[in-house]
Amino acid sequence: MITRYFIRNFSSITPLCHQFIIRQLSSSDHNLSTVEYEKIANETLESLTDAFETVLEKHKLPSDVFYSDGVLTVELNKYGTYVINKQTPNKQIWLSSPFSGPKRYDFINETWIYKHDGKSLYGLLNKEFSNIFKNDKNIDFEICSYGKNSQ
Repeated sequence: MITRYFIRNFSSITPLCHQFIIRQLSSSDHNLSTVEYEKIANETLESLTDAFETVLEKHKLPSDVFYSDGVLTVELNKYGTYVINKQTPNKQIWLSSPFSGPKRYDFINETWIYKHDGKSLYGLLNKEFSNIFKNDKNIDFEICSYGKNSQ
């Protein structure tokens, strides 16, 4: 009886431990100055703009990509609209995806991480755009600024 209770409730403890570990890893990254955050966020959004334009042009998908005042909007017609924007007071980047919904990314270990699952912004975009363009095995948003392959 005790064993079943422990196993059944252990899964509810795991996300808490995972969040604790990520918070510990990110404690130094929250010390970004506003100037550093602005530089990193702008560079990230500009490189994502270029990457979206490249991918969408390659696949000739009717779409529009707009970047202005810290807000990147990617309209994919039948697939919906992505909005990625700076959230300066929190030093975050926010994503609204037509597939996975809203997420808030923190700058952790030199990349943008969603604390609730530990996944990067770039990994999510890779997954979602690979699902849209199933024949393209070369979609890689991690080459963008502060993606793991950009170093």
